[in-house]
Amino acid sequence: RFPPSGHSLRGPGPAEPRRAVPSGRTRTRSRGAALLPSMLMFGVILASSGLLLMIERGILAQVGPPPLHPPAGLSRRDGRDSTAELELEVLRDTRNRTIRAMCGQRSMPRSVWELPPGQRHTLLRHLLVSDKYRFLYCYVPKVACSNWKRVLKVLEGVLESVDVRGKMDHMSGLTFLGDMKPEEISYRLKHYYKFIFVRNPVERLLSAYRNKFGEIKEYQQKYGVEIIRRYRKNGGNSAGDDVSFSEFLQYLLDEDVERMNEHWMPIYNLCQPCAVRYDFIGSYEQLRPDANHVLEHIQAPSFIRFPERQAWYKPVTAETLHYYLCNTPRRLIKELLPKYILDFSLFAYPLPNITSQFCRQ
Repeated sequence: RFPPSGHSLRGPGPAEPRRAVPSGRTRTRSRGAALLPSMLMFGVILASSGLLLMIERGILAQVGPPPLHPPAGLSRRDGRDSTAELELEVLRDTRNRTIRAMCGQRSMPRSVWELPPGQRHTLLRHLLVSDKYRFLYCYVPKVACSNWKRVLKVLEGVLESVDVRGKMDHMSGLTFLGDMKPEEISYRLKHYYKFIFVRNPVERLLSAYRNKFGEIKEYQQKYGVEIIRRYRKNGGNSAGDDVSFSEFLQYLLDEDVERMNEHWMPIYNLCQPCAVRYDFIGSYEQLRPDANHVLEHIQAPSFIRFPERQAWYKPVTAETLHYYLCNTPRRLIKELLPKYILDFSLFAYPLPNITSQFCRQ
């Protein structure tokens, strides 16, 4: 039976004692039962590839996320929950149910060892290990992974503080599951607490585009020059620092998903949420409370807190995303979405609104 709410897909971890059933459980069950028809319908749409069909028919703009508000007549669990907390609870419940429904299909992998070698290699290179605190973290670039790596290094005694400034070393001082023997991998996958953080797919792509092609010379030279050569007439003299967002999306459309750079590879391919049953799926949109939940669950020392954003960080605002999407050919966005459709559907993110009416606002 699916958990009616909350943070865990699989219940309390090894470090967390079982809790008594609260008196408000009955009301929680009622809320879950009321939500179930919409969740089942969502699963049916996914299973029948209905989302892809809607994209092909050009009506993706009318598709929204599962409802965040509970049906009328549902009361709060204990009278103390705020509206925002209740919405978050429903969203997590939606996400958990959708993943269970999708990953229960016969065609989906049920373990790491069922994955093709290339996909398994990608996954194991993104699972970071803490034997000291018994957890696995699948890092997703552009979803606060640098800050999570700082936290891991402090937990392991490699760094003194999460506030240490300077360029982040993404390899040293970290333990990767892929460096272990098969029996060591299986043991940790079975017994350790596993978590991941996700983000709106188009927002993540825009963040990667602005960062890598606007600020990082290595990416401009390695990818930017090639993108411009492919998609721009007379672009042979470009240094790769003026790639347009449309050119970037066209490049992603033509690229094999399994050969993509990790900064724009779909989250599904990086972390394989069907092959690995994550105990907790946090979100970039609720980064602070979700990060605090993980730190509490793994019993991190009280002096360790999740880092603040760096001063130089330029967040992707709703207005920025609106601007880029509405200045990109609609056809290009529609054709690209199927590559990221599992990220949208499994993690309960709405498909982007690119209707003419919305873009005129």
